[in-house]
Amino acid sequence: MKPTVTLLILFLAWLQPATAAADMTNDPFGAARKTMVYTQIRSRGVSDPAVLRAMEKVPRHLFVPEKVRAHAHADRPLAIGFGQTISQPYVVALMTALLDLTKDSRVLEVGTGSGYQAAILSQIAKAVFSVEIVEPLHTRAKQTLKETGCANVTSISRDGFYGWEAHAPYDAIIVTCAAESVPPPLIRQLKIGGVMCIPVGPPFRVQNLLRITRRAENDIRTEVISQVLFVPLTRQQK
Repeated sequence: MKPTVTLLILFLAWLQPATAAADMTNDPFGAARKTMVYTQIRSRGVSDPAVLRAMEKVPRHLFVPEKVRAHAHADRPLAIGFGQTISQPYVVALMTALLDLTKDSRVLEVGTGSGYQAAILSQIAKAVFSVEIVEPLHTRAKQTLKETGCANVTSISRDGFYGWEAHAPYDAIIVTCAAESVPPPLIRQLKIGGVMCIPVGPPFRVQNLLRITRRAENDIRTEVISQVLFVPLTRQQK
């Protein structure tokens, strides 16, 4: 090997860690996300590589209010205003993994909230359609999603009980607030073979996290995955 080539290889080897260090400086929460994924998500059994990559990549701290940003990666939900919360990282990862998404999936999300769950979905699925009834939350989430480069997320402010029929049917539906029963419009908008993940139960009490599979037109399979506690599904006042 010629001396000049050897020197070039040594120089590139020296440059690589320096570049990685520079990237960490530009992303001060990168290490926190890696720790979050390892200690809170992988350790609890979520193993889908696409989900783990998305959770490690999406800058969670940008989807929470600045005053709680230091706690963005804590193992708990955080308040985001208007009586709503961003779910703890493990719950976001678990619900995403339950959907069995592919790169061609079209997903409906009911309850945009801060936009974080939509951002995670956008890293895995082809298209995400998100509904949020609280207009100020919708406006803020839409801006955050734009700033973080989630170009395949389309959102609207409306009553999530009725889903978003214009873009149906969906390969997957995720509901990030608790309904007292499964909304019939969401079942109708789920594609045959599609999966829905939804917490069901009374407001502000323990609820069941359900995984619903539409196996045929009138063949619905329901599995109880775990117990959870979500804010209630807000309905539009008539």
